[in-house]
Formats: sequence, structure tokens, C-alpha cells
Amino acid sequence: MEEIQHRTIPVNGISMHVAELGEGPLVLFLHGFPELWYSWRHQMVFVAARGYRAVAPDMRGYGDTTGAPLDDPSKFTLLHLVGDLISLLDAVSPDGADKVFVVGHDWGALVAWHLCMYRPDRVKALVNLSVAFIPRNPEMNPVQKMRSLYGEDHYICRFQEPGDIEAEFEKIGVKEVLKNILAFRDPAPLYFPKGKGFTYSADRAPWLTEEELDYYVTKFEKTGFTGGINYYRAFGLSWELNAPWAGAQVNVPTKFIVGELDLVYHTPGTKDFIHKGGFKKFVPLLQEIVVLEGAAHFVNQERADEINQHIYAFLQQF
Repeated sequence: MEEIQHRTIPVNGISMHVAELGEGPLVLFLHGFPELWYSWRHQMVFVAARGYRAVAPDMRGYGDTTGAPLDDPSKFTLLHLVGDLISLLDAVSPDGADKVFVVGHDWGALVAWHLCMYRPDRVKALVNLSVAFIPRNPEMNPVQKMRSLYGEDHYICRFQEPGDIEAEFEKIGVKEVLKNILAFRDPAPLYFPKGKGFTYSADRAPWLTEEELDYYVTKFEKTGFTGGINYYRAFGLSWELNAPWAGAQVNVPTKFIVGELDLVYHTPGTKDFIHKGGFKKFVPLLQEIVVLEGAAHFVNQERADEINQHIYAFLQQF
């Protein structure tokens, strides 16, 4: 990874660490939880070798990005996260003349949907992984929805109380937490019963070397998990602030990829929404849906070669 360049850029009141590689049309890669720019290492090298400029930040609250107030989850709404990216794009592409390609996964996908919904003028085309567009439910916010479906032990519900899950993770240890989450392959919901930690213990994911796992561990030992967990804590506030965009569409050419075993894909109603017209209604320029057989949630790392090809094939159309 020596060829990848690193710099820190002041954006939207924080200092954002950015990894960059290559020259050409800009491809912005957005990671999820509990990850880093590093999750896109395979894709960055691949697209850079084919004439693109790969840019992958550590998102607000993660890795070497600093300055976000970890004790204030209200500073982690989707509007803050998209604001970071607009400021980043202004810095790395100062003329602003060219729209950029965006690739997102997990929370990075959710942020990418909102980037495209708020500012379609900045995005040429989108490839999103794992998390489909979620229309705003006027009756209940996403945390209430998960609570109604799965109860208080569901991970999104357990992440709500400041300091609570962090204390449990501290007892378990950073490496064990990361190893277990990254290796999760069950399409069933993920639960953290209070005081019981993980209900399973996994071996290191076969697509992750010990050295790669240690990169994540080193960064999260330094930062803790609060930054990323704050995205979940701000979920309800993001829902409130998104009221003006109720019913809004994402009008950007889009390709969506999900692993067959991804727990998000198995949330009640999600498959029908994706495959029976709901998704296309809200993302009218949706061009392709790919379900990768036998793949789980962290699909860009588990099936890097296939994801690389899918991304490149889509980018070449523009």
C-alpha cells in the first residue's frame, strides 16, 4: 500500500484523513461500520490502474480523521456527513466542474444515497453496496422500526445509550470485536444481549489476513468505536431533519450490489422492496441490481475481484 498517498484536509470543521491513488476521473469511496478507508484498498488499486483517481476518506469519527466531538452524537447526522463530503470534494476537485463517481458500502452507502439526494449536481454515477435506499417512513424513525422488529437486544438499539456498548466492547477487546463483526455471515439479525457481549465467536474471516486485521485493530485501539456508533445514535435526529426530503427520489445513475447472505438484505420487506419495483420508484435511474451468491455483508473485501469488475464495468459507461 506504499503507493497510496495520504493527506489530511480541513473540511466542515474537522480534519479529514484521505487516501488517494491514481489520476483521472475521481471515484469517491465511502466506508461503513466498523471500517476505514482501508476497506477499499483492493478497489483503489484496481480503478487507479485503469485510469481513475481513487479517493477514500476515513469518515467523520473514524481512523485518522479528527475534530468531531465524540461526546455529542448530534454532530453525526447525515447532513453533517454529506456536508463533510461536499467540503472534501471542493478541496480535492477545486474547479468543481466535473461530477464525481461515488462508491459506498454499509453506512457509506447510506451517506452516498443522501449525497445523491441532496446534491445530485455533484455526482456522475453511483455504485452502492449492501444498503439499498431507504425511503423516509413518516410514522417512525429507523431505530423505532428496528426496535419494533427485533426488540432491545438488536445491535442498533443497543448502540443508542452513550457509553453502554463501548463498555462491553472494552471488556471483549478491540481485536475480538472486529474479528467477530467482520466475520459475521449469518443472514439473521445481529444481537448484543446486555451484559452478554457476542452470542458467537468467529475465526478471522478468510478474506482478511492477520496483517490486514491488525491494521484495523491498531486504528480502533487508538480511537475506540464511539465515532462510528454515533452514526446510529444520530439516526433518529437524521430522520427528523430529513423531513423536507420525504418522498424525494435519488436521480443519479445507479448500480446496486448486495451479498446473498447480507443481514441487511434479509431485513423484513427489503427483498420485496429491492426486486418488486419499490427501489426503482425511488431510484428511477437504477440500472442494475446484483445479488452475489454466497457472499455476506463485507462484500467489497470478501469478493474483491468481482466487486472490482462490477464497479469498473459500470464506470466505463460514463
